[in-house]
Amino acid sequence: MEEEAKITNSKLLLKSSFKSVKTIESIYTGGKVLVTKDESLLITTLNEDIEVTELSTGKSIHRLEGDTEIVTTMAVKPDGKHLVSASRSLQMRIWDLTSGQCIRTTKAHEAPVIVMDIDPSSTLVATGGADGVVKVWDIDRGFCTHVLNGHRGVVSAVKFHQMNGQWFLASGADDCEIRLWNLQTKKCFGTLQSHVSVIRGLDFSADGRTLISGSRDKVVNVWDWQTKELKATYPIYETLETVGFVSVDTDLSEYDEKWHSRELFYTGGDGGLVRIWDLKTGELVQAQEKEENSKHTITDVIYSRKSQFLAAVTNDQNILIYSIPQQLHRIKQIVGYNDQIVDIAYIGSDEAHLAAVTNSQVLRIYNVETQDCELVYGHQDMIICVDSSSVDGTLFATGSKDRTARLWRMTDEGYTCIGVCVGHTESIGAVAFPNKSTNFLLTGGQDRTVKYWHLDGKSDRPRALYTHQAHEKDINTIAIAPNDKFFATGSQDKLVKMWNVETGELLGTCKGHKRGVWCVEFSPVDQVIATCSGDKTIKLWNVRDFTCIKTFEGHTNSVLRVDFLTAGMQLVSSGSDGLVKVWTIKTNECETTLDNHTEKVWALAVRKDQKFIASAGADSVVNFWEDVTRDEQEQALREQEELILKEQELQNFMHKKDYLNAILLALSLEQPFRLLTLFRTVMEENHQDGSITGSAAVDTVLAELGTQNLEKLLTYIRDWNTNAKHAHIAQTVLNAILSTHSSEEIVELANAKEVIDGLLPYTDRHFQRLDDFITQSYIVDYTLHAQES
Repeated sequence: MEEEAKITNSKLLLKSSFKSVKTIESIYTGGKVLVTKDESLLITTLNEDIEVTELSTGKSIHRLEGDTEIVTTMAVKPDGKHLVSASRSLQMRIWDLTSGQCIRTTKAHEAPVIVMDIDPSSTLVATGGADGVVKVWDIDRGFCTHVLNGHRGVVSAVKFHQMNGQWFLASGADDCEIRLWNLQTKKCFGTLQSHVSVIRGLDFSADGRTLISGSRDKVVNVWDWQTKELKATYPIYETLETVGFVSVDTDLSEYDEKWHSRELFYTGGDGGLVRIWDLKTGELVQAQEKEENSKHTITDVIYSRKSQFLAAVTNDQNILIYSIPQQLHRIKQIVGYNDQIVDIAYIGSDEAHLAAVTNSQVLRIYNVETQDCELVYGHQDMIICVDSSSVDGTLFATGSKDRTARLWRMTDEGYTCIGVCVGHTESIGAVAFPNKSTNFLLTGGQDRTVKYWHLDGKSDRPRALYTHQAHEKDINTIAIAPNDKFFATGSQDKLVKMWNVETGELLGTCKGHKRGVWCVEFSPVDQVIATCSGDKTIKLWNVRDFTCIKTFEGHTNSVLRVDFLTAGMQLVSSGSDGLVKVWTIKTNECETTLDNHTEKVWALAVRKDQKFIASAGADSVVNFWEDVTRDEQEQALREQEELILKEQELQNFMHKKDYLNAILLALSLEQPFRLLTLFRTVMEENHQDGSITGSAAVDTVLAELGTQNLEKLLTYIRDWNTNAKHAHIAQTVLNAILSTHSSEEIVELANAKEVIDGLLPYTDRHFQRLDDFITQSYIVDYTLHAQES
């Protein structure tokens, strides 16, 4: 019973304070991606900056600030200590990954550096530029050791190789040639010609005798690089972006036995698949399972020998990690960039996951605690909306531009599509589950119709029991009443309409918005609905007579989302002004404004316990806001209690004439008037010889003041000094301070200049007044002397 009472109280406490406790942000916007050899760090390009992230947890370690130009390529030392990056500004930078500081900047080429490779000893870096030149640099000392000219086009691949104690370098370019360089003689000793398009990948075998090259001409060539002989050409049937050898000690126990002793290589390209091939025969050994309706291409594949995984970098800014021992099963995915997030919903029985709809046909599902992300493929075009069932949290639905709504089931194994609703003739912009069952689904979209889908749990193609032309323009939102008997729709035609769920009959229309309606929500307790619109307002409507009963104004742009809080007593809204606002319905006032977005806030999701609100928008950031109203109220109460106790303590000290502790306590309480009274009392009641203030104990306190208290007291003295009535006390205390603290100590104080500037003019004025008094006192002396004589 006590727990129930607590929950009721917490619900009824009006929310007024939220803090952003977690964010999901972009870490990759296209370009080069690196993983350190020990797999501790993931390094990605984020616009013109470089983001360094902990691979296991997703925690941001460093943001390496760029030079306002896009980073073209980068490479990390095998020992993980330094990162070398190059940008379109033609500068090559060397970064210390421990401190996140740039330790050296050098102009590398006359054109941007396109590719880079660091040798296994972490000593040299090879750079290939758009000027057709290959250069080799000493990383730690920062000078160029080799300039290798010969390519007639943009250098597109470089690879170091050591054999028999000698260093070699292979380079490929868009002149379709591979050049072999001896780094001892600094000469090109061979040119390999066979490809008919730009070279995109080079790698040497474990025994060092074989070189493989991948090109956009859709073939892999196998070379004996010492004899310059082409041993084999294997057609891959996709434009290749990367190629590399798989380590011979890789665990292949799950593969056919014939591959166990073979030398294998991997490829990735515009087919969007990571594949492993046999070097000897060119046979396909293993290909990853193709994701349903996926359209991405692979721009790079990172091979990690330690955990034996291949990380595919896709053109839609995702990093998909496939395990080689598990037959290229996808074990993890890292979402680099979300683009605009247009809708979100909490899913799962414990609401531990958040489904995010971005400008993509792939649904992203985040684990709220760990921020791990699962990519759910299925739709053929951009997803627009998502809704989860309040009865069964593992059931959710998405609506898309491909004119279908899909039903999904969350299981321990992953996410499965259990039904596809086909029937709309345009994009689906709104989906809604009932509140008390999972028997039906409502959808609406650009075809201006609302469809009622019967869900029997058996058929994967639900039937539409009725279809109604609902509005004159696109339907943006659908909400179902708590009793599942009515539903409301909002549209770009500025109208909100109420319908009977069973029959689809129109019950009434709410007119009043001056722009399109973006969102409709039913109150959980009252017979009202809340709507928000492009006219910058939120309105409350009576569902009995469809009249507007309240209007909330405060957003400076379109209001895009609204929801009820605190048992229907409050509202939360988000808008195009980048703000999230919490409103109290009774007072019509905005309780608090949450500001941590830089663009439109398209989506809001309130957890069932209302402890957290998630907001997301066009800045591709998801913010999690925690309700800290109760905590802040308790904190304020504690502070008030402490203040009362200290006040009482101060009174006790003054009563006991314990001036030493009274002064220190008055300073900590920041009570200048109480302090002034204290000093006045000390000076009036004490007259010890040799003491400046009249009390040796007070002199000692002033002499031993710390920097913070000294700054505070000098500020008070400056203020007291402006009043002639208090000037005597101010000057006495100032005298005591200046007598016991050196001028160097005073000058070093943070507010020294403003205190001195404030003291000087008034002090001059007080001394001038005293001089005038002394002069006038001579007249009294003269008068008295004249009377005596």
